[in-house]
Amino acid sequence: MSAPSSGGASRDGYGAALLDLAVDERVVVLEADLGKSTKSCHFRAEYPERTVSLGIAEQNMVLVSAGLASCGKIPFASTFAIFSERAFEQVRNGVARPGLVAHFCGSHGGTHTGTDGSSAQSIEDLAIYRTIPGMTVMHPSDDISTRELTKQLLKHDFPSYTRTARNKTPRLYDDESVRKLKIGKGSILREGSDIAIFSCGVMVHKALLAAELISKEGIEVTVVDMHTIKPLDFELIDRLSKDVKGFVTVEDHSVIGGLGSAISEYVSSKNPIKVIKIGVEDKFGESGESEELLDIMGLTIERIAESCREI
Repeated sequence: MSAPSSGGASRDGYGAALLDLAVDERVVVLEADLGKSTKSCHFRAEYPERTVSLGIAEQNMVLVSAGLASCGKIPFASTFAIFSERAFEQVRNGVARPGLVAHFCGSHGGTHTGTDGSSAQSIEDLAIYRTIPGMTVMHPSDDISTRELTKQLLKHDFPSYTRTARNKTPRLYDDESVRKLKIGKGSILREGSDIAIFSCGVMVHKALLAAELISKEGIEVTVVDMHTIKPLDFELIDRLSKDVKGFVTVEDHSVIGGLGSAISEYVSSKNPIKVIKIGVEDKFGESGESEELLDIMGLTIERIAESCREI
């Protein structure tokens, strides 16, 4: 892959994708008073007649989405990741259980959100949505991949939850490489024969930097952007589990129930291999700048590198 370039936040990619999807008149957008933050405001400005603003009523937003989906519309609804958790039961029983297709986006996920503090930092959203039968769960790494994967949801036959981030991160894809992305298929950003790092969201860039760091020591690492946590790319996991000495998983999410758990659950019964999970330990976040918080949580380049050395 080419060197990362400066980019926007993944939430910007979500907002751009909604405008791309507007050509299909079945697409409708729902908000819970946070359209400016989730970037659905751009769609609302252009297509107010196809936007439903529910106010601070996330549970109602989900059930209105269900109603629209049952009438042939394709709803895209967004709020903060932490507030989406209020509507878990409605997503489960109102959308997923009856087999409706609606797509939800939780912005400002993880501790990378920063100064809003622990009450606004969802570190469990990927875990809880992963438990819902038939639910697709994604956490893209940059704005351009978020835009592409969100657009693919137009033809996706299952309900979905996508986590986006508040702050800008380096762009890891370009207009050519992003076309290779597919929901449910991991994206290999770097090839190496010794270790495989699986990461998602804002931590993918740090995984790449860690891989470059230990390459100087003769340890070669494959880095996978595992943007889709569910369904997992079992084929890729199977192949890499036979080719490398161990896995490291890296995520700005609890080590309980997220990407690391999903991969560990699978390989333990298929191709057992050592897995070191890097994420938020069993604790809440704090208030601080995003990089400061990642350091406090141990989500650092050096810790990733040290885990590779350990394997």
